[in-house]
Amino acid sequence: MKFRSDFRDGLFLVVFGVLLVGLAFGASWALAPNTSVPTSDSNATTTTLVGVQGPGWGGSVVELDSNGTAMWRIGNAISYQDVSMLDNGTVLATHADGNYQRCGQFPAPCKRTGVRFIDPDPNPKIVGEWSYPVRTRKDSEIHDAEMTPSGELLVADMEYESIYTYNFSTGERSWTWNASQYYDEPPDPTRTDWLHINDVDRIGDGRYLVSVRNTNQLLVIERGEGVVEVINEDRDPDVLNEQHNPQWLSERAVLVADSENDRVVELHKNESTGRWNVAWTVYAAQGVALDWPRDADRLPNGNTLITDSRNNRVVEITQNGSLVASYQVAALPYEADRVPFGESAGQPYDGNDILGHGGTDIPLLTALLTGAYHVVPLPFWVTELHVLAILVAVGCWIVGGVLLLKSRFTGEQNSQISRIR
Repeated sequence: MKFRSDFRDGLFLVVFGVLLVGLAFGASWALAPNTSVPTSDSNATTTTLVGVQGPGWGGSVVELDSNGTAMWRIGNAISYQDVSMLDNGTVLATHADGNYQRCGQFPAPCKRTGVRFIDPDPNPKIVGEWSYPVRTRKDSEIHDAEMTPSGELLVADMEYESIYTYNFSTGERSWTWNASQYYDEPPDPTRTDWLHINDVDRIGDGRYLVSVRNTNQLLVIERGEGVVEVINEDRDPDVLNEQHNPQWLSERAVLVADSENDRVVELHKNESTGRWNVAWTVYAAQGVALDWPRDADRLPNGNTLITDSRNNRVVEITQNGSLVASYQVAALPYEADRVPFGESAGQPYDGNDILGHGGTDIPLLTALLTGAYHVVPLPFWVTELHVLAILVAVGCWIVGGVLLLKSRFTGEQNSQISRIR
């Protein structure tokens, strides 16, 4: 009978959808490599400080020992980004948070961004905060700040797209470089994600390396001179594509987390042409392709520490790509510092190695997966194939559900007809 056929087909589709999702996720989970691999150096005394942006409201700062075990952790923010340990053991962390009442020109409650000072010993606690209200967190949060030798705070400001030094004693800026001196400014930078200046590093006396994410460029800025060097002047996305956290290795070498290209690159300057070219590239670590890496530091031992954001891990590799250690962390880590070295410059690599290969974006599926990573914590092994499996399963459940309802309705009609007869 027709209703039995509909019932059978509907049940098959519902069960098939369940089995498809279960098989896709179960097999990937079972075959996924272990991303918690402690260092093989039994005498290691260093630790790793990680700023976790987190999906939703899940920001935290955590310090890991050499085995990847959390020594301490603190949350209390929408997001944390850059982290560094000061000489006195206090941790400086850039952050954004909400529900503030001191909102300046914006209605309360509002969001503020700035830095927090965290004392990790004996129990982690926030011992100080400097912040200011912003129109929106998304377009205006501070991603990077560091203390200078003079005791001032060097800030990469996304609200008005500027670089400045702030004097805590006077409560005033002591120096400012505005991006509008070099780029064409929109009517109101606070209403759009104009340049997304996400990093600034002091690389000399009055000399700074600046990452301008939305132009795919790195700038060298000098006080009194302005922009004196542009890396990737043509804004070529094959050189850099929405990068994060560059590290100045020398006057001719810089290490960069080339985020949207899902790789880490070392760029070298050609002295004859003045152009910066890719000299070392890593696309994968531990056989797992990098996914939106947002920090890379060359360590004093010659290895490279990589914050692999969407894979929820921090990895240390050698020049030839061999894995030294891998630490699994909470969702969307932003930046990692090896304590006590911080971002002290390591040595450039020689050669032109390309380690691993880049992944391939799949229209719609990659966009859906990327969006999901920013909403819920996902395991690193979830890929576009899992998104496809879910979409197919949902389609099966919808069609199957309709057939089951139809079979029930048809069955009830047949029962009524039988009773009448």
